Amino acid sequence: MVFLRFSLRPNLQRDRSNDSFSNVVEKLFEVIPSVDLYTDSGPERCRTCAVVGNSGNLKGSHYGALIDFCDTIIRINKALTSGFEEDVGCRTTHHIMYPESAIDLNSTTHLILFPFKTLDLQWLPGAITNGSTITFGHSPIPSKINANKDLVLVLHPRFMKYVHEVWLNYQGNYPSSGFMALILALHICDEVKVFGFGPDKEGNIHHYFNSTDKILVNQTTEHSFKNEFKVIMKLSEIQKIEFYKGW
Repeated sequence: MVFLRFSLRPNLQRDRSNDSFSNVVEKLFEVIPSVDLYTDSGPERCRTCAVVGNSGNLKGSHYGALIDFCDTIIRINKALTSGFEEDVGCRTTHHIMYPESAIDLNSTTHLILFPFKTLDLQWLPGAITNGSTITFGHSPIPSKINANKDLVLVLHPRFMKYVHEVWLNYQGNYPSSGFMALILALHICDEVKVFGFGPDKEGNIHHYFNSTDKILVNQTTEHSFKNEFKVIMKLSEIQKIEFYKGW
């Protein structure tokens, strides 16, 4: 798996950090473990993964038990389970976030940071210990979150670059965190089941836990949701993933 150490400065979002990138990374590794994971490929291993997006098409899907049955369950950003268990399940083994989407986790869940800028890496050590002095990026950022610092993983910026170039052919300013989570799962899982991606039956993209935040697909600017969804549908067509459309 392509987790740190870094040798490439990320440049996906406007970066306001004044600190040296190498210094930021060194400080990060004073707090979180530096290990290579998921290299145990072999015929004796079977890892089923559920990648659970936040699409409103999960409402009324009754996928909860199917999701919870998987070995690895990856959730994204501000995903909620409480109150939505019947549709989205209740287990989480890995939770992907960046500072602006950070939420509290329990002590058994892996936090996977997707750093879009150097400031994100500066935020992390304080956020999982005594509190970070960084409280604003592109939007307000929590100074502290509950997370097990021994279960923190950080995605290498090169992986984001690879997804943007190879999988999306540079469509959009950068990949969505949901799409990167799906491609990451393809690299570490034997079987990938995908839930909560794509528009609802009316063609809108919104979160299952907030039906008031509807965004028309053709109004997005940072990500190319249409192209991402085309790739997902192709992966389903050639049976590289099992795609569950919801509703």
